[in-house]
Amino acid sequence: MAVAKLKCPVLPLASGCSIPVLGLGTSHQGGYSHDAVVHAIQSCGIRHIDTARRYGCESLLQKAIKESGVKREDIWLTTKLWPSDYGYENTKKACLESCERLGVEYLGLCRSVGVSNFLISHLEQLKEDCVITPHVNQVEYHPFQRPQELVDYCRRRDIVFEGYCPLAKGEALTHPSIIQLSKKYGRTPAQICIRWSIQNGIVTIPKSTKAERIEENCKVFDFTIAEDDVEVLNGLHDGRHVSWDPSLVVFCILI
Repeated sequence: MAVAKLKCPVLPLASGCSIPVLGLGTSHQGGYSHDAVVHAIQSCGIRHIDTARRYGCESLLQKAIKESGVKREDIWLTTKLWPSDYGYENTKKACLESCERLGVEYLGLCRSVGVSNFLISHLEQLKEDCVITPHVNQVEYHPFQRPQELVDYCRRRDIVFEGYCPLAKGEALTHPSIIQLSKKYGRTPAQICIRWSIQNGIVTIPKSTKAERIEENCKVFDFTIAEDDVEVLNGLHDGRHVSWDPSLVVFCILI
């Protein structure tokens, strides 16, 4: 059976580019599947892929993108620096090496730049040290970790907020309130979490290595969560991290 291809809205960036509000995340330690990525691009219509040098799958993504048959210019592709790449010359070299592994001529190298896991204090320091304001800030975001003060700060500075771990690494899928809403709307708990994130204006990048889960995660644009139910989900914030606490680590640059 053919899969209905995604019709995904985009958000404008200060760079002049537009970023799809829903993407596919990848990761290290089993967080990559060639067949799933090809299916996501080719059959589901995903046009936003997130990776990093650290994940070790940039070269694999090159093969998947080529196999998908979708043109490079139609795919939003993000990768990230590792701290050992910091510094002007090191950064340029790392960007070019990522481009080579990914088989592309450009990334944020020419189009858009961003940061990952930057809190307000980090962004304030960056403002003192840099001329260009980041176009994107990628931070953990799910019903239990909703850093609204940071989101508001980014919006005031025209920085698009991008959220990873939208399902809280599965923890959100068993919460009674989320299960109750999934029954109310006839959707899965994952779809409720992703739709909630997008309705809050967050670019959202769930990870999956299973084709059926990616299809499920894409089916979030044909329903709307009522405002009072959005508030229920907003109220689940308890400050927990399922990834790590960026207040305890050094900067990590997103390109």
